[in-house]
Amino acid sequence: MLSVSGKVAIVAALEREVRPLIRNWQSCERKHEGRKFKFFENQWAVAVCGGMGREPARRATEAVIALYHPSLVISAGFAGALDSTMAVGDIHTPRFVIDAGDGSRTDTGTGTGSLVSADAVVRPEQKAKLARAYGAQAVDMEAAAVARGAQAREIKFKAIKAISDDTKFVMTPMERFVSWDGRFRGGRFMVFALLRPWLWANIVGLARNSSFAARALCRALEQCSHGESNHAIERLQAVPGK
Repeated sequence: MLSVSGKVAIVAALEREVRPLIRNWQSCERKHEGRKFKFFENQWAVAVCGGMGREPARRATEAVIALYHPSLVISAGFAGALDSTMAVGDIHTPRFVIDAGDGSRTDTGTGTGSLVSADAVVRPEQKAKLARAYGAQAVDMEAAAVARGAQAREIKFKAIKAISDDTKFVMTPMERFVSWDGRFRGGRFMVFALLRPWLWANIVGLARNSSFAARALCRALEQCSHGESNHAIERLQAVPGK
């Protein structure tokens, strides 16, 4: 399916990743294949936060493509650094997106380096293994699924990721607080954390890093989406009868 829409579709995992961007956008709920999705829209883009992991990302990608027919799909969100030179807040726009599950890769046609999508949050020792195995600079959980969905429908794809944790940062175990549909159960996590004071410094550090990364990510997304939308409009105006 080739699209001529000027909309840019942004697929993220969690709202907090893109909140500085979508804060003043209009929101609506729409259904696709029996599931409800919350979309955020303005004149040039639509965003959907599908949840953490491969399957939630796949479902959100299919929904936003079916309902909005975008000209570009962007996998946006946080990523962990695999390269020791990358710092919190750095933006990674990879040329290649690699699925760690089967080794397949998508060439975005732009950007530099690689991003690998894993099935879970990874610790420093796992980051080192991924860096050696794939030669990637960063790791996330969703980009490969988003790339596959866009590619299957012949829609332009790119990934824009903000580094939220460096190579040495030890992530607090969070898998048990992710629901079946990829939603993060923040309330349950807070109860867990309050009873474990030895985790507090790590959690505060992660929250600070996430806030910094979100602002950097949203600046990059706004610049990219405005540019892509303008290009799409120019292409439409060049088509006879438009």
